[in-house]
Amino acid sequence: MKARKYTIAVLQLALNNTPQNNLEKCKKWVADAAEKGAEIICLPELYSSHYFCQDEDVDNFKYAEPLYDVSFIEFSALAKQLGVVIIVPFFEKRMSGIYHNSAYIIDSDGSEAGLYRKMHIPDDPHFYEKFYFTPGDLGFKTIKTQKANLGTLICWDQWYPEAARLTALQGAEVLFYPTAIGWHPQEKEEFGVNQHGAWMNVMKGHAVANGVYVAAANRIGLEQYVPDTNGIEFWGQSFICGPQGEILAQASADQEEILLAEIDLDLQENVRQNWPFFRDRRIDFYGEITKRALD
Repeated sequence: MKARKYTIAVLQLALNNTPQNNLEKCKKWVADAAEKGAEIICLPELYSSHYFCQDEDVDNFKYAEPLYDVSFIEFSALAKQLGVVIIVPFFEKRMSGIYHNSAYIIDSDGSEAGLYRKMHIPDDPHFYEKFYFTPGDLGFKTIKTQKANLGTLICWDQWYPEAARLTALQGAEVLFYPTAIGWHPQEKEEFGVNQHGAWMNVMKGHAVANGVYVAAANRIGLEQYVPDTNGIEFWGQSFICGPQGEILAQASADQEEILLAEIDLDLQENVRQNWPFFRDRRIDFYGEITKRALD
């Protein structure tokens, strides 16, 4: 029988353009989180490199790896050694010309519990992900592990209530959002507070509307590697919130950190019993949600 309480962790890290360095660094941080009591540990989006989507450059495809290559091998062995579940977001090379922004969910015995491919792909200034990533084709799903039932979505997915809802309806207890999001430095003073606030509020809203825990793992630091640009200042501020949107743990804007929080399934059940949003859904009137626009 699964425990009614367990501890999760998100890692907030600065990452560079050297995959081997990032691999060794992330393995150390995972081990540190496990030593602090974490049973499920989530890395930031595209852990193995800097955020290369700031420009469109075919040379960046070198950061991609096929399924079950080095990231899976290394973190599978680590998960088995430590007895923890690890969420490992990586750049997947499916075949020549088809690449995904993906995440392994590696179970505590080292086996693959599931694979998620990012469904919503942005194309904004210096977030040119459509150049690199084919939209996911595995859908939204809850992954059953030996520790918990998890939902893993990735960054841009976090803005979509449909993604959170469909994952939660399959039994997810926690929604994990590996993330790489930040400010354009030249816009930070004017728009920064509202941008960050929107990011937190939408995910807290998913927690409330679905009665789930939500955990977002962001990166930190100014990544300014494209010539004649200001780069992206990743805003950190990773967080974990409870099923009423209450903040359980929140990181700084500029420090590498391990965030820990306890998941209490009895509390989750109590919240859902008292706020029965699932009960009152009018699914007989939601058919038009599948249309692009109601025009």
